[in-house]
Amino acid sequence: QVRMVESGGGSVQTGGSLRLSCAASGFTYSDYCVGWFRQAPGKEREGVATISRWGNPATADFAKGRFTISKDSAGHTMFLQMDSLKPERTGVYYCAAHRQLNRDCPASVSAWRGWGQGAQVTVSS
Repeated sequence: QVRMVESGGGSVQTGGSLRLSCAASGFTYSDYCVGWFRQAPGKEREGVATISRWGNPATADFAKGRFTISKDSAGHTMFLQMDSLKPERTGVYYCAAHRQLNRDCPASVSAWRGWGQGAQVTVSS
């Protein structure tokens, strides 16, 4: 059973940085995409960044140049380095996994599994 546990959230001021971690278990890491998602207050969950089973990253337009996704060599832990944070990046950040059968990780949030409690990120102006 896919299980993901997020950690590392917190409160920062505009321009600050945070690093989120995600501990993964319950699946064969080399067969799966892993990714980060965000849910802002009153809005739907959206994709932030993903890494394919082959280690290829993909980042949402709003996060390019500011957010970096990575994972350790064993694939057990995933990270999201967030720099130059803005108040509009406030939300609960989740990590999830998807068994990858196609070239790319899926864009649809509903295709992902293993949702944890999430990590609250608050950026103040």
